[in-house]
Amino acid sequence: MRISARADYAVRAALQLADARDTGPLKAEAIADAQDIPHKFLEGILNDMRRGGLVLSQRGGNGGYRLARSAEAISIADVIRVVDGPLVSVRGVRPPELSYTGPAESLLPLWIALRANVRQILDGVSLADVAAAELPGPVSALAEDPDSWTNP
Repeated sequence: MRISARADYAVRAALQLADARDTGPLKAEAIADAQDIPHKFLEGILNDMRRGGLVLSQRGGNGGYRLARSAEAISIADVIRVVDGPLVSVRGVRPPELSYTGPAESLLPLWIALRANVRQILDGVSLADVAAAELPGPVSALAEDPDSWTNP
């Protein structure tokens, strides 16, 4: 699984908005500067997030962007799905829509299990969790395993 630059930028922008929830809307330029994201690229991402119901935009001098719901109610998966689509696909197809034959038949349950694990982690972590640096126990345990940090 690869996390695209678009998804990474979207999550970082959402975290910046979560951090500023008590200070009012943030301008795209401020988010881009704070997170070192190309401004024009971020504008497109924020528009997708607005259309996806994750952020609200406000025009004017005091305008900008803010989260549409509380940071506790928005998962990392929500953000990724809005900007990139399904969390796991194979050749752009969702696993349940695939079929294999012969010795490759058991690939389908493998892709389904992979999708279930990705969902479990990304749906189970909210923007608030990451912003507070308080990941759920099972996620922290995975991240604390030294083998998780090595590249085979």
